[in-house]
Amino acid sequence: MTLQRIVLDFRNDEFMIRVLYRSSLDAPNPGTKARAREVSGLAREGLTQALEALEGRVDVIGTSGYEVREDTISTGRGA
Repeated sequence: MTLQRIVLDFRNDEFMIRVLYRSSLDAPNPGTKARAREVSGLAREGLTQALEALEGRVDVIGTSGYEVREDTISTGRGA
């Protein structure tokens, strides 16, 4: 499996992590414990890499909004 993207979504009373990844055709079916283990492992690995990257140089590369803001940052590190 190859991690493509992680989206963190903080809502009023919940925290959601959307994980986009590519897998082989023989990957576990949705709803199985094996699938949950694989995707949580991918998310854990990706979040760990993101935290490590934030220890270095961070550049703001995109901004939008005035009262509700959305900024995009880059750590300058490739995957």
